[in-house]
Amino acid sequence: MAEAVLTIAEQVRERLHEFTATERKAAHVLLATYPLAGLEPVAEFAGRAGVSAPSILRFVARLGFQSYPDFQKRLREELEAQLKSPLMKASFEPGTAGAESRLFDRFRAAVQNNLSETFAHLPPGEFDAVTELMSDPKRRIYLIGGRFTDPLARYLASHLRIVRTRVIHLSGQIENLRDQVLDMRKNDVLVVFDMRRYQADIVSLAKLAASRGVRIVLITDQWLSPISRVAAHILSAHISVPSNWDSNVAPLALVEALLAAVTERLWPSAKTRIAEIEKLRPEG
Repeated sequence: MAEAVLTIAEQVRERLHEFTATERKAAHVLLATYPLAGLEPVAEFAGRAGVSAPSILRFVARLGFQSYPDFQKRLREELEAQLKSPLMKASFEPGTAGAESRLFDRFRAAVQNNLSETFAHLPPGEFDAVTELMSDPKRRIYLIGGRFTDPLARYLASHLRIVRTRVIHLSGQIENLRDQVLDMRKNDVLVVFDMRRYQADIVSLAKLAASRGVRIVLITDQWLSPISRVAAHILSAHISVPSNWDSNVAPLALVEALLAAVTERLWPSAKTRIAEIEKLRPEG
């Protein structure tokens, strides 16, 4: 499966408004347990969704699959892609004449495609809902990321602190972070960055926060972190490039789009806050 192709989860989220009421039941169950429900026998998937087996088959056909086994084959390919390590992603041949130039061209094309696909398939309602949550001064905003995505969480937190109060970047040992969950209140917001290979400790922390009524905003890849099962809102970005490493370019672009939207929404108060911050800067 080419990684540029939309995942089934992306297709389902993008087309929810097109489905019948029965198909939406199947869609919600699939997304809530992605991709596990779709890997079950059709009768079990139907039972989870409270619909008939033929309804599941119609749902699968609506997504463009000729059969349920074809649908499951795609899901298994996506699951394999989720679990890829850096060793499994390599595809270059060091020392080949001109390899660096060709890699640069492939890499540039992949990054451009990631940006294009991310923004083309971003549900506007989800983006607006996240912007609204992050702009509500009554809510505390907590942010955290994984091993390679926490710099994105810190970057977002640093900028948000300039335009609003009550922004907390979570860092340190996971046991200490669990203690901080005690300070979270219902309707606070936890923004979580989690890309493949998803971190069990971050997933656990998000689930714990969600159990306390915290609104989870997940920024993830096209295969969706397990945190999607407890997230109130999900923004997914394409991350694949011809490298051992995944790319954070598209997730960073999402972060900067959110910053622009939140700043615009808060501008009357943010303008005053920024002016006060400037006064605090040392002269010279």
